[in-house]
Order: sequence, then structure tokens, then C-alpha cells
Amino acid sequence: MKDFDLDDIPANPSQAEPLEQLRQRLANRRRLLKGGLGLGAVTFLGGLLPAAAATNAPTATAGPKATGLGFKAVPMSTADMLAVPEGYAHAVINRWGDPLFADSPTFAGQATEGGDAQARQIGYNHDGLHFFPIASSGAPDGSSEGLLVTNHEYVTPHYFFPRGVEPGNAQWNLDWIRKAQHAQGVSVTHIRLEPQGGWRLVANSSFNRSIHANTPIRIIGPAAGHALLRTSADPRGETVLGTFGNCGNGWTPWNTYLTCEENFTDYFGIDARDADAAEYPDEDYRWDTHDARFNWTREPNEYNRHGWIVEIDPFDPQATPRKLTALGRFKHENAALTIGADRRVVVYMGDDQRSEYLYKFVSDGEYRPDRDAHNRQLLERGTLYVARFEAGADGNGTGRWIPLTLDTRALDGRRLGETFNENLGELLIKTRQAADAVGATPMDRPEWVAVHPHTREAYVTLTNNSDRGSGKARWPGGPAHPGADGGANPRDKNIYGQIVRWREDDDSAASPTFKWDLFVLAGNPTLYDEGDARRGSSNVTRENTFNSPDGLGFDPQGRLWIQTDGSYKNNGQYAGQGNNQMLVADPTTGELRRFLTGPKGCEVTGITWTPDQRFVFINIQHPGEGPELAEAQRNRYRRPPGPMARRPRDRARRPSWSGSTTAASPAVKRRGGGRRPPAVYFPSGLQDNAANSPHFEVPHDTRPPVLRTAMARGPGHHPRHRVRLPPPRRGPAAQCLARHALPQRPGAL
Repeated sequence: MKDFDLDDIPANPSQAEPLEQLRQRLANRRRLLKGGLGLGAVTFLGGLLPAAAATNAPTATAGPKATGLGFKAVPMSTADMLAVPEGYAHAVINRWGDPLFADSPTFAGQATEGGDAQARQIGYNHDGLHFFPIASSGAPDGSSEGLLVTNHEYVTPHYFFPRGVEPGNAQWNLDWIRKAQHAQGVSVTHIRLEPQGGWRLVANSSFNRSIHANTPIRIIGPAAGHALLRTSADPRGETVLGTFGNCGNGWTPWNTYLTCEENFTDYFGIDARDADAAEYPDEDYRWDTHDARFNWTREPNEYNRHGWIVEIDPFDPQATPRKLTALGRFKHENAALTIGADRRVVVYMGDDQRSEYLYKFVSDGEYRPDRDAHNRQLLERGTLYVARFEAGADGNGTGRWIPLTLDTRALDGRRLGETFNENLGELLIKTRQAADAVGATPMDRPEWVAVHPHTREAYVTLTNNSDRGSGKARWPGGPAHPGADGGANPRDKNIYGQIVRWREDDDSAASPTFKWDLFVLAGNPTLYDEGDARRGSSNVTRENTFNSPDGLGFDPQGRLWIQTDGSYKNNGQYAGQGNNQMLVADPTTGELRRFLTGPKGCEVTGITWTPDQRFVFINIQHPGEGPELAEAQRNRYRRPPGPMARRPRDRARRPSWSGSTTAASPAVKRRGGGRRPPAVYFPSGLQDNAANSPHFEVPHDTRPPVLRTAMARGPGHHPRHRVRLPPPRRGPAAQCLARHALPQRPGAL
């Protein structure tokens, strides 16, 4: 067993000044914002929705002022349940194992299903998601029907396989690998809000499908066809099987979904050879033991075909997904898309690993409303940039975007083209090496990026970096993780994380320069006094303390929703922080308020709204995390009560997770307050706390085809897009989803 956490092995060292050291130099001059979180929902929190913008001009606007948070904060919790504010309730949809089609096999329990069954069921460990509305006569804006597209990042062997089956042991075989491959990736589910108030699957919809580790995907952009992408099964390097390690997400104004491949390195190994005799094998998934394309010694280039952003058209089940090589190859967390003042498309991306980088892509072409065929080519060609954070003479943080092109000069004065054989495709396959060469700023694990819908300021969660200043090598024989200078902000072992925001100069998303500051510095004021950086910024209090910000999203009012994926120990340095949670922040006032706490062991992740903002969907990932594999399989697991009928295992109708270890999408709703109460739906399988919680059934859709429209809600939301529903039919044999993985060898990325 290796001493190194392979997730933390980057490609190459960087000589640029670490962000934490730069913060120290600005500490006495920086203005920390004091702001409060406010839920971004119309009736949900009592605010007003901005008028839907039909303008073609993608300009920043002041937008409506936040109207207050409108809810009583939820206290810290260590209970094995999901808690929401008074006046709200939650329900569960979209659990692992729920059917994708009318003829999907029933979830048997005890994880005994094989690969074929899993290919026709909802995948595992939900992460990013997005709701694409479909207009109906009762809801012209599409708020009562749509496509819920969900990432499935990885599987947890402790609960995913039946008792006695462990990756690589004597019971391990190709079918268990296929099951894991079919449980990761992306699911598309057609859902409809019933008059009783519950969401249910339209089981006969042809939109329902799964994109998983064995789904054919086209390779698009500068790297397509490169020699490093060619394999024995694909000698042209243009078509790859599968997507997995799917973490965060994004979406486009032309109604496509972006899924981000993060820890793809986890899945590759060296078959039966001694793991300790090789440099960087993984020992957790062992796909390489029965599937040769994941064996480095058999197919060394297969590894290069993953670590990209994949574009999916949820409204065209026959459309082949596309890997977008122009956006670079690294451990993609999410993709935050906006339109620049010059009408070019801009995508912000973080590389989720300790001491890695923040990126921006700017398209060559301009966005043209109502020209979908043109717009779908915009992410194929453009310029990828990496961020360098610097100090300005006026005491504010400044920075610049360094283009990763063949003509860009590296720190050693050479052109990048000299390093990458004058081939842009090779540079993009090795994005991290290019970023190292130009002196990008190492960051504390860049996670989700979100763009304010009115000001166009961008925010990024830097979740933590416990190795900063530890003296630990970034990879075997490599340099040590950079350290902090200490002083007023001693973040040498940054276990709490922070959120950084920046505004592009001239308010142009395509600008080469920007100004930045810290929006919030997470910390623990229950333990540390004023002046100790571990206490956090002034908007962090004993009532809202948290660690490891991860998921991030703005509602149309400009309120920021923050989700965490950190320690839930609730002792030592994490005392008083409890389980992972979701908070709301107001960027103007700086107030932070806790809206939700998750069950034990879980991560709270992913967020999307219906257009009328009465419902918000999130995900609960890996609940029950913690026990060793053998212990977990001895005790087995329980699924959270959900929408799919009254199965024997769900008879108790438990009002909490109560020991459940199944990922799902809970839904939270606000009681009363309108014709249709606002609700929050968590597609991870939670039950409504109400005594009369709605039952969700799987109907057969027998309605004739109807012409519907997915309506826009202004910049950053879905444009008007006409969608004709095909006649109802049985869903095709589903393919499934993907998973979360680990690091990479030096020089491989």
C-alpha cells in the first residue's frame, strides 16, 4: 500500500507564489466582506423574481436587491437525518436503484443486482444536477415538468456490492465491474409534478436514459485524433467509451448539459502485478483486473481519454455525447458558463486537487440567440487560460489570465510550443504541465465556480488544503506542498477552506485581467479568538460555522447557496460544526445563514431550481460514510424511504435517513404560502417530514405528443427552445453512469 494519497499527486511543480502567501502580504489591507446568505427562490424565501429577460444583450445589470433570508436558521446537527427550516418539508426522489424505465427491474435490495440490471436503474452517489423545464398548459414556464439530469460520481464498495464481494477478491468478476461502470456517469429522467404536489417519473418517456462508462462518446476539438488518444479499439482517437468520475456540472444557453470528469485516475491499474512495484496504481476499484482498457500495461493511452468536460443533449436521446478537449484535461470540478460583453462564451473551471489551478475558457465564436446549430460549435474552438493571482499597488488583489497557447512564453522564456511539439492537442492533453510552465498560482483545491447573475462577479470555493506547509511531497520525489507565511492568517494546514471572488476588468468576462478578494474565510469561532485566522472572517459565527465549502450556486436574485463536503466529526478542530450542510449567503450584506443539515457521513451537493423557484433540487451523496468495508458489509445498509410505492423495506416510512446509506435526491418544500407551495427537492431520496407526505408512483405516459417550450428566464438560464415530445415508447436499453476517482502520475496530465 502506498503512503501517498494518489488523489493528491499533481503533474509538475510550479514556481508561482502560492495564493496563501499572497494573502499574507495583503492581510492588513484587504477588505473582508460582511455578507449574509439569502435563499434564491421566489416564494421560497419570500423574494420577488426578476422579470424574464428576452433581451439579446448579455450585459451585467444591478438586479433586484436581496429581500432578506426569510427563514429561521437551522442549528448545527449530528443526527442521522436531513433537517430543514421551520415551515419547510422535504421528499425523496431519484434514489440509487430506482427505475429508469417502465420495464426496469425492481431494486432487490442487498446490492445483489448485476451489471445489466444496474444499466436500467438510477446510478450511485449523485453529485451535480440540472433541471431542464418543459412547458405545459398548466405551467407555461415549465415549472411542473422537465428533465432532471444528474451526475453519478463514484460507487462506495462498502454498500454497492453484496456481502463478501470486494474489489479484487476471489468473488470479484467482470459483472461486478460492469455494475460499477453502469452506476456512474449521468442519468436523464423525465419528471412531472402531480396535482397532489409530488414529483414522479414519466416512465415511458423516450428522454429517460443513462450515459455511463461504456457509452460511446465523440472526442471533439484540438486534441481529437491525437496519437496520445489512440488505442487498439480506437486507432483514430476519435471515439471513447464512457464517462466516469462525474463530479460537478454546468449547462449552456442552448439547452445542453456539461458533466465534469474529476477523479478519473482511480480506475486504472496494472492487473495482477504487484502494486508496490509500480509507480501509481490504484487499489480501490480494480477495473483493470477484468477490463483490459483500464490496464496501464495493456492500453497506456486509455488514461488520456478521460479527464475532460462532456456535453450532453438531454432532449435528443440519439445524440452522441461529446468530450470537449478545447476546455483542457484535468480533474474538472464544475463548469460555470457565462456570456461576455463581446458575446463570446466564457467557462470557468477549477482543478480539484491540492495546489492546483483555476482556469477560464473563452470561445473564438460569438453566441447567437436562437442559433443552436451555430452555438453548439462554440465550445470546440477557443483559448484556455490559467489564473495567476497577484497583489496590486492599491492594496487590492489583482490577477491575470495567462493563455495556454503554443506562442505563450513559459517562465524559462521558451514558447510552450517548444515543450509540446508545436501541437495544441498535446498541450491540452497535458494541461497541468502547461499551467505549471507559465507560473500559475497553486490554489487550495479549487472546487465549484458560480457567476453572479447580475454583477457577473465569479466565486470559487477553495475547499481546504491540509497539506499546505506540511513538508509532505506533492508526489514521490517531488517538491513539498507550498506553505503559508503565518501572521494574522496562519493557514499552513488549511482545514477549513475559503471562498474567493473576482471581477473581470472592464466588466468583460473575456478580460485578461481581474481584481479579487476573499468573500468568506471559513473557520471555527467556537474554538479560536479574534485575530486567529482559524476563527474565520467576520461573517462566520458560532451559529453558522462550517468547513470545506464545495458546491456553489446563485439563484436568480443573486443569493449564493453554499454546500459543504468536509469533516463531520464535530470534535477537536471541528467542534460545533456538525454534519455537512447547506448555507445561503447575501453577497451584498455578507450574512450567512444555515438552511439545511444532512445525515451522518454525507456530502451535500448539486443545486437547481424550477423556473418559478417553488422547488429546489439537491443531492445527498455517500450518507453513512465512515466504517471499514468489512464492517459496513456485516451491518449492511438501509435505503431512505422514497417515492416508489410501499416496498417491504420501506414500510416504516422513517421520517429521517435513520441509518440509510443510499444516495438520493431529496426535495424540500415550503408549507403553505401560495397556490403551489415552494419546495426543495433533493434527488437523493429523502422523505417529506409531513404526516401526509405525497406518494410518488411510476406512471405510464399515454398522452399524445405535445408541442412544448422550455422557457428562458434571462441570461444564464435556459433560452427559449422548442421541444417536440416524441410518441411514448418503452425506453431503450439504458446505459448508466459514472464515478469519482483519484490522481495521476507525474507528466500524465
